[in-house]
Amino acid sequence: MSGNESRLKAIYEITNTAPIEAKMTEPLNKIWASDVFGLRQMEESLSKAAFKAIKKTVETGAELDSATADVVAAAMKDWAMSKGAKFFSHIFYPMTNATAEKHDGFIVTNSDGAAITEFTGSLLIKGEPDGSSFPNGSLRMTNAARGYTAWDPTSPAYIMHTANGAVLTIPSVFISWTGEALDKKIPLLRSNAAMNAAAQKVLSLMGETDIATLNSSCGAEQEYFLIDENFANARPDLLLTGRTLFGAPSPKGQQFDDHYFGAIPERVQVFMQDFEDKLYRLGIPAKTHHNEVAPGQFEIAPYFESANIAADHQQLLMTVLKNTAKKHGFLCLLHEKPFAGVNGSGKHVNWSVGNSTQGNLLDPGNTPNENLDFLLFCGAVIRGVHKFGPLLRAVIATASNDHRLGANEAPPAILSVYLGDQLEKVFNDIKTGALHVPSDGGTMDLGLSQILKFKRDPGDRNRTSPFAFTGNRFEFRAVGSQQSVSGPLIAMNTMLADSLEWIAAKLKAELDGGAETPAAVFAVIKEIMESHGNVVFGGDGYSAEWHKMAAEERGLKNLPTSAEALPVLKSPEVVELFSSTGVLSPVELASRFEVYAEQYVLAIEVEAKLVVEMATTMIYPAAVSYLSTLGSVNAKLINSPADAVTNAANAMMASVDKLTKAIEKEEFNSTEAHLSFLAGDVCGLMLEVRAAADALEGLVPDSVWPLPKYREMLFIK
Repeated sequence: MSGNESRLKAIYEITNTAPIEAKMTEPLNKIWASDVFGLRQMEESLSKAAFKAIKKTVETGAELDSATADVVAAAMKDWAMSKGAKFFSHIFYPMTNATAEKHDGFIVTNSDGAAITEFTGSLLIKGEPDGSSFPNGSLRMTNAARGYTAWDPTSPAYIMHTANGAVLTIPSVFISWTGEALDKKIPLLRSNAAMNAAAQKVLSLMGETDIATLNSSCGAEQEYFLIDENFANARPDLLLTGRTLFGAPSPKGQQFDDHYFGAIPERVQVFMQDFEDKLYRLGIPAKTHHNEVAPGQFEIAPYFESANIAADHQQLLMTVLKNTAKKHGFLCLLHEKPFAGVNGSGKHVNWSVGNSTQGNLLDPGNTPNENLDFLLFCGAVIRGVHKFGPLLRAVIATASNDHRLGANEAPPAILSVYLGDQLEKVFNDIKTGALHVPSDGGTMDLGLSQILKFKRDPGDRNRTSPFAFTGNRFEFRAVGSQQSVSGPLIAMNTMLADSLEWIAAKLKAELDGGAETPAAVFAVIKEIMESHGNVVFGGDGYSAEWHKMAAEERGLKNLPTSAEALPVLKSPEVVELFSSTGVLSPVELASRFEVYAEQYVLAIEVEAKLVVEMATTMIYPAAVSYLSTLGSVNAKLINSPADAVTNAANAMMASVDKLTKAIEKEEFNSTEAHLSFLAGDVCGLMLEVRAAADALEGLVPDSVWPLPKYREMLFIK
């Protein structure tokens, strides 16, 4: 079947396909976490002693003994088999953004040849995948391949249902035989431990005596696109790279602002209902869904959870999202920029810190100027973002996210902190020594009797800030939509731990010098604002003036590409940060630079090769075919399109030739030089090829053009 026939068949199939019929959902209280082996299920199936031990481990990270692990394993197996599971899997998260799993059967045979089931504590605690077959930054070689998965009891096991049956899925860490972290979970757990230790010091100095274990929490807003799978199957670029490497703008895109929060298409509503039912059964607290700004784009947002569980749930959410979309005849696109010219997708990571005794330490309350704990923890964030802004940029650096950062739909690649008018004034007042009582936001009164009056927030929102305070948390808005949230959480927890250690030392010195607690706190905050206040910015982060001011007056780095951002992971200050906090050893951190750099190189190279292939085998033949149909008629036409088509086709193939030669370049002085070459030369040449191809799309008739167009794909039928 020719390219244009595939496209026309896709349009026919979509036009004549009825949506899946919506099913009535069961009540939430019946399905909630029904496929999760959590504390409620454990309490029902374990002895009191075993349940007390595992609960303490889950809530405080206390060590679990092997005897209790045996009891938990037996109960977990019985529960899983009652739900139809015959296999179990230690699920883990390699240094890529992927999820990995290996399925093992509960089955064993005895001496009589009969089949029995077995699942012991030792099987629960440890698995053994190949450590060298995953990207590992030279930590494991083919001849030294052993790696281990180890059960993480603080994140609950669950049943994953597929068309092929049910699998007991056990969240795990992934380590090498020599003990280095090969995954994203170990450093996340370490970063939380480092943050807790430093926070305990600060709160103790503040006179707190009852201090529960502190945890960071996360709520990640997931954006995504849906397109009909019939179109996707006719687009090699979408199938292999997740984005359109070619495509002229649709006459109608998002310019009418009619999609954001608009009526959700019925077909999508049915998909969302099915998707969210699956999430509820897995204990994932999906709260909000809506249309996003671009046509064909949507968002789902969960409640806050502890960072470790939230990271696991985010990975699981992306898996369920893609699988459920396929069931409904969609391809779910998690790429940050699947369509040029319309908004891309991010994953806004809402982050806070707290515990059961002091509550949310990033909640300012009604009188933030008097909330000393809040002032210290918020000040710690300000210091951390100023010192390690380039690190925050590095942990969101991917080839796909580069398409968003710095554009007018996403935060700039300059890391700054937005506090809002009220809080910014409080911190600046402390800096100048003239603290005033902040005013509230007042009352919203529309002058309409039927509309109730309500209290207005004391500060506005700033959607151009990459790191914004939003009432009782910070929102890291620059995270990519297909990224694991673990990397950003690790960086935020670790920079906070570093700042809290610094604050504890400064606070102790002030108190030992005879200062009262409020005066000591204000002295510490004053020093933070004097040294790090340049990172606080409440204006338009998209403006050229801010870019100039940030660089020339405030000394903030602008790292627009991953090629510039990833080497930050090798900088001495970042190596020292992770080493001193015990989150990542220098070797483990170096391995991450190697893996992330390799992933960037591979992503660009795959795209470049596919650009060459599609331009040569799909787009150029379509142009030639159209020119052949014009034939002798062309000479008789005024303003014939033949010249324009010929010029665009020749320009495209000339750029293809240059891109082909660029791809073949192999020798580079360093990894950094390779990254820079790809970000500049290769990406630039891909854009050259695309510009000519997109011009051809506007010249070649629909009946000949081989690729589904933006105007067809973006508007769901």
